[in-house]
Amino acid sequence: MSALRPMGSERWWVWLFLLPTLLGLALGTFGSIFATIGLSFTNWDLLTPPQWAGVDNYADLPAGRMFTKAFWNTLAFSGLYVPLTVVLSLVVAIGLNRRIKGIGWFRVMYFLPAVCSPTATGLLWNWIYAPDNGVLNAAVTAVGVSPVSWLGPRMALYSIVVVNVWGAIGGGMIIFLAGLQAIPKEYFEVTRLDGATAWQRLRFVTLPALAPSLFFQTVLTTINAFQAFDYIYVLTSSGNGNSTMPTLVFSIYRSGFRFFRMGDAAAQAVVLTAMIFALTLVYFRLQKKWGEA
Repeated sequence: MSALRPMGSERWWVWLFLLPTLLGLALGTFGSIFATIGLSFTNWDLLTPPQWAGVDNYADLPAGRMFTKAFWNTLAFSGLYVPLTVVLSLVVAIGLNRRIKGIGWFRVMYFLPAVCSPTATGLLWNWIYAPDNGVLNAAVTAVGVSPVSWLGPRMALYSIVVVNVWGAIGGGMIIFLAGLQAIPKEYFEVTRLDGATAWQRLRFVTLPALAPSLFFQTVLTTINAFQAFDYIYVLTSSGNGNSTMPTLVFSIYRSGFRFFRMGDAAAQAVVLTAMIFALTLVYFRLQKKWGEA
């Protein structure tokens, strides 16, 4: 082990090569966190020096109509997006975990949305959801149904969930595929010899073995749900900076870069971070109890 440790002048080279990464963490990551927390206690419009505001920005958040609406929209969006993404990613991964000819092409097709530009795919879905000449309304009118305002106030939540789930299934599929292929084949062979059905193999072999992957994907999907912005901005934002379905990140963007209320935007960002951190702790707690059980 001692031969692997840098000795003498080698240590200086190690620190030299690590310096850019350490500076990026110190200034780009931790520096941004502390700067955001500091700005949340001020009023700043980017033109005049920041003025101390204490906890006023936090106290005013519950009374803000945009923040309250964005808060509940984010919870509703996450409540639909997280389970749908996790379950569908798992179903697709199980379906593609086969050794048949051409299976690689199907995996690539399902993974493509995960690497495509959100702006480009958002514009494509905007055309699909268009009220006048959209593909979806053309299909429903062909069967005698009246056109639907897919991105209107009543349907925007569900339409946005569909687009986000479609874009996220590929990433989850890769995680679950890795977990599935790490399960020893002997487990399934033994259960088949014992007469176990496909459902029993899924319940008693596959799902317990995928517990770490399920936990990781659930945490990652929850974080992505609370940070959802790109598809929502492209599909629902209007020219005046409003949205038919604002979320917390959209509210942060609107406060900071439309109205230049940087202190208010920073306070919302801190609240959002605290919510994600609390949910992550809950997930870790549940995983620990599940492991003990």
